Amino acid sequence: MKIKKFSKKPFDWEERTGAKPVVCYPNTNLQDNNLDVLLKARKFLVKKNEITISPRDAKTFEVNSGNFFRIESIEGPQVGDLNLFQLNNLNEKFYSGKTRALYGTHISVGDKMYSNLPYLRSLATITWDTLDWYGYDSDGGSVHDVIGTRCDPYTSKLLSGNDYHYCCHSNLTRALVKEKNIEIKKAEKIVHDVLNVFMCTGFTKDTKQYFMKASPVRPGDYIEFFAETDLLGVLSACPGGDCGSEHSSDTAKCYPLKVSIWSVDQKYLENIKQSETSSYNKNHGID
Repeated sequence: MKIKKFSKKPFDWEERTGAKPVVCYPNTNLQDNNLDVLLKARKFLVKKNEITISPRDAKTFEVNSGNFFRIESIEGPQVGDLNLFQLNNLNEKFYSGKTRALYGTHISVGDKMYSNLPYLRSLATITWDTLDWYGYDSDGGSVHDVIGTRCDPYTSKLLSGNDYHYCCHSNLTRALVKEKNIEIKKAEKIVHDVLNVFMCTGFTKDTKQYFMKASPVRPGDYIEFFAETDLLGVLSACPGGDCGSEHSSDTAKCYPLKVSIWSVDQKYLENIKQSETSSYNKNHGID
């Protein structure tokens, strides 16, 4: 299928096309020695706690600043949708769009997960990823994307006409309501675009549509993060399973996911550069 075109080329179309691409947000100024410190520190991790998220459900978890957490496949190929909040201020939450603009469509070791405006700071840094070997395949697909929004019941209703309650959006909302006693309308408003953990995705070469394919994740694979502030995490075990066939479905084979929290002696983190909220003065040109 080709992209439809309804207009005619202007006489000067050659002058308007073929310009050299320019990276919008060069990220060299974001580089620091934190990753070097974290890669050394993670050799001394001690497990503190772990939880299991059932298929087609979600749970919350808390991580103190300076600790690590892992999301792990434990029984079979399964993708997860991750929301992150600043624990003491739920208005500050993961900003997938800006993270994507800074690092690209998929993120891995060394990439930071930035929060929304007006905070714009790193909430967490990815410190290990057993799937980083995958890279980008011949279709342009890769794992751990920040381009998908999360499966939700509204899109499901739009496309199929059915009410389905176990999409990731609903799972995340339900976990905030049940485990954090947040009123359902407020919970749904603060649920946000996710890091699609383990999900293999990309854009089709012809129509540039968002696609998914079976995840390469297997039991024992995990992605690990360093918490740069106190965090509230919410993780949904997606009803698409490995997302190799159906997306929001009760028929796709699904498996649980595990979240584990790890601590490390703070002496190993002495040289970490602290994550701070934006110092922009918020004047916005109004005198």
